[in-house]
Amino acid sequence: MEEPRYLLDNAQPEAAERFDALSELFNPATFATFERLGVGPGTSVWEVGAGGPSVARWLAERTGGSVLATDLDTRWLDHDASYAVLEHDIATDPPPRGGFDVVHARLVLVHVADRAKAISTMVEALNPGGWLFLEEADPGLQPLACPDGEGEAEVLANRLKAGFRALMAERGVDLAFGRTLPRLLRQAGLTDVCAQGAFPLGGPSCDALERATTLQIRQQLLEAGLATEEEIAAHLANVDRGTMDLCTSPMISAWGRHPGLG
Repeated sequence: MEEPRYLLDNAQPEAAERFDALSELFNPATFATFERLGVGPGTSVWEVGAGGPSVARWLAERTGGSVLATDLDTRWLDHDASYAVLEHDIATDPPPRGGFDVVHARLVLVHVADRAKAISTMVEALNPGGWLFLEEADPGLQPLACPDGEGEAEVLANRLKAGFRALMAERGVDLAFGRTLPRLLRQAGLTDVCAQGAFPLGGPSCDALERATTLQIRQQLLEAGLATEEEIAAHLANVDRGTMDLCTSPMISAWGRHPGLG
């Protein structure tokens, strides 16, 4: 049987809008953690499943260019930029040659069937004393599009979010994956493990992410009978009015250090 297609395909035109919204919402916390881990001039970084270019660009400026950005689909990355680009499947491919001081993946592992193998590949790529920094959403911690669910628009938004969660679960996505990251890092043999969460609520970037995501999953919602054309159109109109306090699933960030210090 053919495996269900990835819901949020990089080939879709809305992918760029989604990348931009995610960058606005989560890059500040991501960059603050990079700084906490000592990323600076000369630090070598592997950005796994980069998607869009914003994180790789920042890392290239911060490190002086010693950055490799990889993805299955690299169309949105800057192929003539100050960072290197490589097509790579973290689910099946060996790690790139050379070692890295920091390996980072955001919203990647939840879509990989053999997550333990993918984490092992990233750990293998670390230099002694290097950091593995993982970030994943946890829809199970907060499953609603609108936590303040008063009003017809909010009820509809929450129903469509439930449909989105159903589609993800059907494709093998673990809706409680984010909270497991600290444990998985310890199981991989890493030390000094820490974690934190980010939970944006309201504002233009949350609206933009909701619009792009809805457009990307529109056909799957229709085919599964989880929404009608009229409901999707009404929801998009509600989003465009900017009167709902839309939110994201909590993003869990966790990091751990390779125990070997040379």
